[in-house]
Amino acid sequence: MTIHKTTEKLSKISGRFLPMLLVIISLVSISLSACSDTANEDIKPAAYGDYGSEFALKLATTYPNRHSFSYQEKQAGEMIRDELISMGYEVETQNFSVEGLSSQNYIVRIEGEGFMRRETDEKYLPIRKTVVIGAHYDTPQPAFFEPAEGEILPHYNGLQNNASGVAALMTFAKQAVNYNYAYDVVLVFFGASSSNYAGSDFFLGSMDQEAFLSLEVMYCIESIYAGDKLYASSGRNSLEPGKKYEKRRKLYEAYDVVYDNMLNSKNGVDLLYNMSGAYVDVNGDSQVDIYREVTLTPSDHLPFDAKNVPVVFIESYDYNFPVVEQMKETKNLNLQRTGGFVRGTIQDSSTLLLEEIGKEQLEKRINNVAFILLESVYKGSHNCVPTSSYDKGVRLDPIHTVEVAKDPRAKETESE
Repeated sequence: MTIHKTTEKLSKISGRFLPMLLVIISLVSISLSACSDTANEDIKPAAYGDYGSEFALKLATTYPNRHSFSYQEKQAGEMIRDELISMGYEVETQNFSVEGLSSQNYIVRIEGEGFMRRETDEKYLPIRKTVVIGAHYDTPQPAFFEPAEGEILPHYNGLQNNASGVAALMTFAKQAVNYNYAYDVVLVFFGASSSNYAGSDFFLGSMDQEAFLSLEVMYCIESIYAGDKLYASSGRNSLEPGKKYEKRRKLYEAYDVVYDNMLNSKNGVDLLYNMSGAYVDVNGDSQVDIYREVTLTPSDHLPFDAKNVPVVFIESYDYNFPVVEQMKETKNLNLQRTGGFVRGTIQDSSTLLLEEIGKEQLEKRINNVAFILLESVYKGSHNCVPTSSYDKGVRLDPIHTVEVAKDPRAKETESE
């Protein structure tokens, strides 16, 4: 009797508090879910810290006179080589000379797993494809500048051109261990760029036919810090009639990375294309082109461009002007003594640029450019499947051919 009454009492208490208990559990669940969502929102892409910006500053300030073929250029290259070795990479030193003057390229090769390429009959065959990512580590002699009486010139050291680009490539190398690439990825730190892109030209010429034919795209990084906006441009070879999309596919994929990962809203970094729409002969064929998604800015991508390799050139600049002659790197009022240009001028000084722009932009630009390249390469190749995915049964959607019905009246008209 006592047991029955106790059980009945517990049952009544349980019935009274069960709804309240369910409400509490529900609230706790919602709270945990909200915390989880907040945590996910707090995770930003390209959160690589200050490694890249610190490396850029070290390169610029330690070897400010790393001009083509100079002793400081050699020392700067060895600094890059030693840093790559400390990451665990094997580094190839490629020596070359121009008119008796010597320089070096430093090369890292990251072997990918390869692709399976779909053929026209829906069969797949193995294929190797290569991506080259390059940045020059020398800095040009600054253009002559006559200071006003009593004016103190900033200490030139090439932070913009091209310690910033080198640092983005170093950051790529540091983060690439977190990716399993299907591409064979080749990182090249070019020497003697300011001598008509000698390092880039020599590297390209050293590739055998098999390696060259496997080359799908060349990414070039230069001067990504001090310009007002970050841009990516395709090569001049994309102006060839009927070749636009084929030659710009990788450019558009880079834009997709920025959009898909919401870099603008999360990190405050956007990647733009030149959309000035000015009319100018870009490729020197005496034909007027629409100045859009391409650039007249020369850099180490030009030898590849000339050999019809698709290129993606990443830089900081400001193309938002109606005519080419007005375009420059920055509208910053405190950087106008050389007409708004930084690279190749006495304004390419870490002291001046950090004061006027700040270190945050240096870190952001370096990290986000590295991220864009890491993810762009990971996207893979058109009409191909990474070998590991193929082995797991992944296949591309079949290609469906659609025949357009012809108007029978057209035949009657032709016979008439």
